[in-house]
Amino acid sequence: MNSPTSPPGDATSERVPLTRQRVLAAALRLVDDEGLDALTRRRLGQELGRDAMTLYRHAPDKAALLDGIVELVLDELDIPDGGQDWQTQLARTAHDFRRLALAHPHVLGLIVTRPLATPLGLRPLGTLRPLERLLAVLTDAGFAPALALKVYRLYIGFLHGHLLTELQELVADPEETIDLLRLGLHRLPPREFPLLRSLATELATYDGAAELDQGLAVLFAGLESQLVAVTDRG
Repeated sequence: MNSPTSPPGDATSERVPLTRQRVLAAALRLVDDEGLDALTRRRLGQELGRDAMTLYRHAPDKAALLDGIVELVLDELDIPDGGQDWQTQLARTAHDFRRLALAHPHVLGLIVTRPLATPLGLRPLGTLRPLERLLAVLTDAGFAPALALKVYRLYIGFLHGHLLTELQELVADPEETIDLLRLGLHRLPPREFPLLRSLATELATYDGAAELDQGLAVLFAGLESQLVAVTDRG
């Protein structure tokens, strides 16, 4: 059987059934390789070796393609089941989310912004499953459902913010050994940006995984106190 990843336009690709999963996988590869602007129906058709019109059955418009890509990535998110304390579960989930964000940096912006245009109940189910599973983790740990929702908002807000910040830590010249030059900070006016320029070494040695753990520790300490207070009142 021929591989679904046959070269664009290859005659063998015509004999491979076109499915929604295959269309979305090709769309994700295109976005990973070239960014969101490269994702057009015509270009995707070329990648699949098909006429662009044949894609309508699986993705009627670009919005459906974008939602499908988000679902495809979130479906890879590993949210540990029971058997561990809630802090370990959330920490492991955070690091797996970071893994996905670094593997698909162009998709992270979609994960953060796509929901802004769609009411919660109308969003693709694949984008809501992580929310449902994390709420289950928290309620199983003893958080009341309403409090679990607040905890989720704090947690996911921190996680999104951390990863968006980490992905902005771009290196201008990886061959340069002087941190100020490596990050391109020498281009900033010294009088206007003295603090930012002085932090070149700290910026150049940024450890995203370690910073994530430190932030989670602070967040969990505050949430633990709320859980203890609720338990004491009960």
